Amino acid sequence: MTAASAVNAFAISSSTFLFVFWALFPVVNPPGSALVFLTMTRRLNHRNRSDLATRIGVFSFLIIIASLLMGAYVLAFFGISVAVLRVAGGMVVAAAGWKLMNAPADSRSSDVDTDADLNAKNIMRQAFYPLTMPLTTGPGTIATAIALGTTNPEVGHGGAIWNVLGGAAAAASLAILVFVCYRWSDRIAKLLGEGGTDALVRLTAFILLCIGMQILWIGLSDLLSSLPQFQSD
Repeated sequence: MTAASAVNAFAISSSTFLFVFWALFPVVNPPGSALVFLTMTRRLNHRNRSDLATRIGVFSFLIIIASLLMGAYVLAFFGISVAVLRVAGGMVVAAAGWKLMNAPADSRSSDVDTDADLNAKNIMRQAFYPLTMPLTTGPGTIATAIALGTTNPEVGHGGAIWNVLGGAAAAASLAILVFVCYRWSDRIAKLLGEGGTDALVRLTAFILLCIGMQILWIGLSDLLSSLPQFQSD
């Protein structure tokens, strides 16, 4: 590889990394999701919470990278458009945000088995659902990642390999952020206090509701624009 081609490859990977990372970061929202994660695992000890954080980070990476690389093919196989996926994903995300925003503070800790003797098998089972899907990387993340995978400007211009590497690096970075924020979520909660944590969780839930509505609106706009009466001559 020549110096010029190396620089070009680095530029492609870097642009793809930034493109994917900053598009997915507000949807995944590791810091905000960490507080929701904490309220759902309030009675777990620090070691079990750390184990959960590790598994959630791994699952998050797998979901994001699979959505980026194979999501479009899966949708094509089932005949589902990205617009329809956005509508469905937006509805699910918005409903989750609404439910969390209106839930009593003491009820959020009951969504996950929090027995003191929680074993590794139970941790693994609940790490994927509900803590990874839909809490961390739910329909909104999947829809956004699939859309990114089908619209990245570098695809088809000789940069497919470096495009994949950049996307994988972005997915890995987001997964690491998820792990770090979830791993030390209890430390954040101690700094905020019970009242501050509850307020921030509700604010995060409202933002989640807004993200869901935005994804839903984008999907509806795409569907409406495909109708004959909305198409320009």
